[in-house]
Amino acid sequence: MTGLPAIGEKPRDAGREPDGGKQPATGSVADNRRIRGWLRRHRGLTAAAMVVAAGLALVVGTQLAPKGDAVPLSVHNAAPEGARALAQILGRHGVSVHTPGRFDAALADLRSGSSPTLLLYDRNGILGAQQLADLRAEADRVVVLSPRLETLTALDSGIHQAGVVPDAFPILDAGCSHPDAEAAGQITGQGGFVYDGSTSCFRTAGTAGMLAISGDGRLAVLGSTAVLGNGRLDELGNAALATRLLGASPDLVWYLPSIEDAASNGSGKTLDDIAPAWARFLGPWLLLVAVTAVVWRGRRHGPLVFEPLPVVVKAVETAEGRARLYQDARAIDQARDNLRAGLLVRLSGKLRMGPGATAEDTISAAARILNRDATEVRTLINERPATEARLVAWSQALDKLEKEVKIR
Repeated sequence: MTGLPAIGEKPRDAGREPDGGKQPATGSVADNRRIRGWLRRHRGLTAAAMVVAAGLALVVGTQLAPKGDAVPLSVHNAAPEGARALAQILGRHGVSVHTPGRFDAALADLRSGSSPTLLLYDRNGILGAQQLADLRAEADRVVVLSPRLETLTALDSGIHQAGVVPDAFPILDAGCSHPDAEAAGQITGQGGFVYDGSTSCFRTAGTAGMLAISGDGRLAVLGSTAVLGNGRLDELGNAALATRLLGASPDLVWYLPSIEDAASNGSGKTLDDIAPAWARFLGPWLLLVAVTAVVWRGRRHGPLVFEPLPVVVKAVETAEGRARLYQDARAIDQARDNLRAGLLVRLSGKLRMGPGATAEDTISAAARILNRDATEVRTLINERPATEARLVAWSQALDKLEKEVKIR
């Protein structure tokens, strides 16, 4: 109906005085109309701007929100492989836990501490021999976790690798007279490494144990990170051993070397050191080849061009094409449903049944106009052919029924 206003619009005579004069619109009303009109015309741009703004707000909020990390055995990691729980326990007992991020910062913390203890977990073997010697010289006591062979050799403490903890020993007893091991009693042994040294505790067989302590007592090698991790800290005597090893002095330097320490003090190898000499020319050459390929084979997209189809596809061709697809797929039921639905729609229109007519109403009306039994007509229309031959014969019977209704 053209006389009714569209949704969101005011009636055409709204704002008119009884005598037909128009009231002057205020400036604020006009501004609001212009803003609403602009938003309607640029609704897509407005929606995109809102999505971008929401995404930026989410990113900024995520970055500014306090969070930990996912580094194994980090004091900021609350996951099972992290060590936040142990750091908090040590803090409650008066131990200042320092977490340097670089080698130089670790040395500075050791030099400024009071009889500091160093926890070193170099899982990637980044530190060199000179760096390890500098750290050991500045620390009053060093606790090394699951060191690599190169790290253990550079420490030159007389402690050697002796294998892994067998699966048959998920729990290890102290087995030595060292006070820290005796206080712990039993610890988790699953997935650990064993070492042979001056004093070895938590043995599996022979003299090798998961905890090895040097002769002067300044270096302790623990072959398991699970003993200190959040996931198993509360099991057996893990917490007792961890707090006694790391809480003996008021200052603890918790140092986890990263890839940034690889070239500190000139030690370690970088990618420039590992790569061959000809590699420095390969990068620019590959870049030049890539740019040349982009310029040579890149498509230059212009504006869209609308072209009319070269031929007009007739409806009968489309119907025949769908029929062949049904035939190839042996889709007898689907073809039957389409034929039946099309017949009922056409019969309803010819009998002027209206949009609300049901299939039963259409069948009854067709039976009345043909003076035939409704059951007979219903049986014909609702039949489900089982073979392709019967489907063809059934469709011909439907076509005959429709022609009879059209004649009447």
